[in-house]
Amino acid sequence: MKQLSAEANYVLKFINQTHKSVFLTGKAGTGKTTLLKEIIATSHKNTVVVAPTGIAALNAGGVTIHSLFQLPFAAFLPDYIEINSTQYKFESKSTITKHFKMNLSKKQVLVNLELLVIDEVSMLRPDVLDAIDFILQKARKNNLAFGGVQVLFIGDLLQLPPVIKQEEWVELNKYYQGMFFFHSQVIRQNPPLYIELDKIYRQDDELFIQLLNNLRHNTITPENISILNQYVQPDFNVKENKGCIVVTTHNAKADEINKEALDALQTKTISFSAEIVEDFPEKMYPIEPKLNLKIGAQVMFIKNDSSFEKNYFNGKMGVVVALGQKEISVRFEEENKTIEVEQYTWDNIKYSVNPNTKEIEETVVGTFTHYPLKLAWAITVHKSQGLTFDRAALDVSRVFAPGQAYVALSRLRSLNGLILLSPIQLNGISSDTDVLQYATNKADDKKLAQSLETESNYFLKAELSKNFDLKQLAQEWRNHLFSYNEETLTSSKLKYKSWAQKNETIIAELAQNANKFINQIQKICQQKNIDISFLTERCEAAYAYFFKTLDNQYTEILLKIAEVSNLKKSKTFHDELIELEEIQLKTLLQLKKAILLVRNTNKGLEFNKKTMFSDEIKYYKINKIASLSEQFRQIDGFIEKDHTETFHKKTKAKKLKSTEPKKATVEITLDLWKQNLAIEEIASKRKLTVATVYSHFTKLIQLEALTVFDVLPVEKINALQAVFKTHKNEGIGVIKEKYGDQFSWEELRLFKASLNN
Repeated sequence: MKQLSAEANYVLKFINQTHKSVFLTGKAGTGKTTLLKEIIATSHKNTVVVAPTGIAALNAGGVTIHSLFQLPFAAFLPDYIEINSTQYKFESKSTITKHFKMNLSKKQVLVNLELLVIDEVSMLRPDVLDAIDFILQKARKNNLAFGGVQVLFIGDLLQLPPVIKQEEWVELNKYYQGMFFFHSQVIRQNPPLYIELDKIYRQDDELFIQLLNNLRHNTITPENISILNQYVQPDFNVKENKGCIVVTTHNAKADEINKEALDALQTKTISFSAEIVEDFPEKMYPIEPKLNLKIGAQVMFIKNDSSFEKNYFNGKMGVVVALGQKEISVRFEEENKTIEVEQYTWDNIKYSVNPNTKEIEETVVGTFTHYPLKLAWAITVHKSQGLTFDRAALDVSRVFAPGQAYVALSRLRSLNGLILLSPIQLNGISSDTDVLQYATNKADDKKLAQSLETESNYFLKAELSKNFDLKQLAQEWRNHLFSYNEETLTSSKLKYKSWAQKNETIIAELAQNANKFINQIQKICQQKNIDISFLTERCEAAYAYFFKTLDNQYTEILLKIAEVSNLKKSKTFHDELIELEEIQLKTLLQLKKAILLVRNTNKGLEFNKKTMFSDEIKYYKINKIASLSEQFRQIDGFIEKDHTETFHKKTKAKKLKSTEPKKATVEITLDLWKQNLAIEEIASKRKLTVATVYSHFTKLIQLEALTVFDVLPVEKINALQAVFKTHKNEGIGVIKEKYGDQFSWEELRLFKASLNN
């Protein structure tokens, strides 16, 4: 990514070395999305990304707020009251827990969550945020704000606002002074640190930047209006001006312009359909599933080109110059360049907890594969968010929400690309005064530096105290011991009571000693200048003392689980032991994280995904199970099998998550290919279409990671050599039309890719 600004660096430090919640904002084009990607790639914390809508969640690489927290689509009243209204749907603290039950897998994600990222927070309603706070407190049994989870809010409040129906607001305004997230009760009581990114990357025209700032802050002057109105062209015809797009306020208007322009082309219509695999809800579709194109159509890319060539960016426009059944070529006239467009795959993910490491992982549950294109004679202001245009004709005379005019204008790189279809009017484009008032909370450099030092010291103290705390483990052992009182005299479980009694006594004593050690931590960390060397020394000694006993207990639990798994009518007891194993494992891993934290602090290392996660943590459980294989075999009736499955409740062993940055999609395909999986098997495993996997192989051949001989048989390659020699400089669409089923589209693309090497 670009070199980080001072503000961006502060955000990363607050995320990685404090518990402090942060509101990250900035004008359009200041790099909020780029910084989010950096945070996800480098943070050592268990992180989940959510957004208010399906499209926003997809763009942020996360899930929707409502799906993660099992929230109903109803207004939430932050009070313990019964809802009597039958005309409109409301929920309260009394009703939301009655009606909406969360499964174990989702609850585990919330329990292990450390960092919650909420993107596009400008659209987040205050009642929804209070509902999130309530659910997290309940799931985590923690009365701190958001159940003790750090929250990163990202968005520009001076863009598009939340939507609340008038009939909902009649009830909600009894609790809220406004409709933005910062009006929520949880934020009013626990304000996040306000950090704003100032450096603008999209524009470098100082006059335009100043004008946008004035419009954004509701300080636009008659002189600014006069400058803008110099760009008014009421008779501008977008169809006669290639490379220009109309930005309008209403969907119907944009659809009408695009349809009329497409119909006016005297060429054949070819339709392209999205390929949807498994779970990908319609509300999350990034584009319409059916794309109608003609040669001559003006189109816009809706993704950045992730390849080395970087042929296009999100919002780049071009013209369709060739179409085939599986072929779209787009020309960029100003660059004198034509490219064949490749399909793009969007992933629908879910979060789950790895049973071995307690890390939160992403799992792809469905994919949507399509050409990343839209007709681009017109687009709405709402759908233009995040896009960058070189030229645009703005129809903003009918703006209906504060910030719409600002969003539309800020899509442009400079005033040179601006066309106004009607004069800008002062009425209707003012920014929300509540938002402008909230912006006065922005932290300056002095406050950021002071807060970072204070919060970092608190983070060290709190994390060490939490990770050495054995109260929850002691309580689980007490609960387990108490459960024997409910057994009948014939129960096979009763013979394990003395074992449980012995371990409960050991843990109770350990918990008391842990409490004393936590008091030591608190005293050391209360000093103005913490003696890190002394703190490290004390933690090393405590770790050695606690870990040895807890590790021995963990061994006993695993052996007991293996033993009980062979007994008849013992499923309930087996599940109880699994729950005990999970909390014991979590406690052991927390101790390892505590010692890693204090060692890194002592060495002066930055906290990130590499420094705060070790192979000891990653492989502790697997290595432990492997070391016990001989003892498992000595258990009567034990069946030789994959032991890992014995110790997971309602789940199978999962491949461990890599702590390295996420691999590119073609790299994942290459790894599976090296495991001797067939293309169809790779597609099934990755929830992709076979055509998409073939496109990965085309890219791998272009990158010289594979050769065409690795993928196609020699006979086919020889035949293709002869064909391409005969049809030099002709597109594969022409070759396909001539040879029909003799060669597939995939074979033609693979061979063509090999010619460019």
